[in-house]
Amino acid sequence: MVASHPSNPRPVQVAWLDSGSLRVPDPTRPCTVRIGGAIPGRPVVGERPIIEPFRVHTVQAISMPSREVREEALRRADYNLFGLRAEEVVIDLLTDSGTGAMSTKQWAGMMLGDESYAGSRSFFRFEEVVRDLTGFSEVIPTHQGRAAEKILFSVLVDEGQVVVNNSHFDTTRANVEYRGAEARDLVAAEGNDPALVAPFKGNMDIAALRSSLEADGDRVPIVMVTVTNNAGGGQPVSMANLRAVREVCDEYSVPFFLDACRFAENAWFIKTREDGYADKTPKEIAQEMFSLADGCTMSAKKDGLANIGGFLALNDDRVAVECRNLLILTEGFPTYGGLAGYDLEAIAQGLVEVLDEDYLRYRTRSVEYLAEKVAAGGVPIVQPPGGHAVFVDARALLAHIPPHEYPAHSLAVEFYREGGVRGVELGSLAFGVPHEDGTEDPAAMELVRLAIPRRMYTQSHIDYVAEVVLDVAARAGSIGGYRIVEQAPWLRHFTARLEPVAADSGG
Repeated sequence: MVASHPSNPRPVQVAWLDSGSLRVPDPTRPCTVRIGGAIPGRPVVGERPIIEPFRVHTVQAISMPSREVREEALRRADYNLFGLRAEEVVIDLLTDSGTGAMSTKQWAGMMLGDESYAGSRSFFRFEEVVRDLTGFSEVIPTHQGRAAEKILFSVLVDEGQVVVNNSHFDTTRANVEYRGAEARDLVAAEGNDPALVAPFKGNMDIAALRSSLEADGDRVPIVMVTVTNNAGGGQPVSMANLRAVREVCDEYSVPFFLDACRFAENAWFIKTREDGYADKTPKEIAQEMFSLADGCTMSAKKDGLANIGGFLALNDDRVAVECRNLLILTEGFPTYGGLAGYDLEAIAQGLVEVLDEDYLRYRTRSVEYLAEKVAAGGVPIVQPPGGHAVFVDARALLAHIPPHEYPAHSLAVEFYREGGVRGVELGSLAFGVPHEDGTEDPAAMELVRLAIPRRMYTQSHIDYVAEVVLDVAARAGSIGGYRIVEQAPWLRHFTARLEPVAADSGG
């Protein structure tokens, strides 16, 4: 059976540092308190914890594979956690994309799904919700976010061009590079320092953006900002920064799009950290975010609270016509876009529910709770914690493993080996740049993402994850690296076959 940690680390309360109007948690000030703690903008009665703002309606059994079973699963999967079977995982934090629980209203809405091939009622409800939220007139459903990216870039991006982003996530980068273009990351410098505590580490470097457009403006067909910045630790982008990006894009006449996968979490951080937004609702903040852009791509599997789906939304009707032509070729008719009518109903309802303040308070606090527990045990993480995941800094924890032996992958494997916790490597395996001579440019950071699915796990599950992380950290010096045996030319981390550089470090 799965081993547990013999004792609990001391829980900590988030202490808030004032930085003008921006407030961020201070990881250096631990004190004993229950999970609730003090949350900015919310009265605290005693030490009452923030509870899950829902009741469990249906349950699914969790498998408890033995350590021997987990070891065999690793070997069978060639040490790639994407190759594990779901029943071989105890707590699955591989991704928060499409893995959460849907509400009773979403399930009820699915029973109303209109499966008409053309002109589905479910599409028009979906379109109405997206238009109300984003303000964009052209709404194009897709089966998930990467399909929206593929279609948009197929229309706007040509070989030799440059797509600028605060940080491209893996599929976005791959879709840009598949077009023969450069995916250029221009996140603010503070976003590359995992330990630095700052309120908006996902911000675009405005000076670098201006320099890129000045030097390569005729080769930049689109500027994007990812909210929140998943590749950089789930860090938010401020409204002031989005406004500055808009101004620079206007100056150089370049379209500005949002990668809006986690728009609601970003809106919540703006509400709680940026001056002038404390009294605005998350929906009002989200609408202002979208108003600064010319369009967006969206995976509804994140802040759409759905298990599948996405969309492309924009105002340029000419571009929309070209996108719909490609949609018909690869996804389906424009009123379903590769989705069932019941999926469109679930997404429409999810886009409403995700902006509920009680949900967003619980969501971000759940992530903070895990971050506090592992940080209190001395585990280096990206600070402050983002809205959907805790990112463990493998470069700091496994400093003895060089980038070409993939320290973040090594750490992710050990989390699974130790307790059946599946996270994902976001380091040089995912973002390194291999060359023909066998060398690689390493990633800017070596992170393991522990992404918490929405409305699925309880506090005891999170406590268990923290114990596994602490147990692995206690034997960090014995962990070895990996080498790639076989890899794909695109998104290699999904399917790569690996082997340990030295003997397995079972601990």
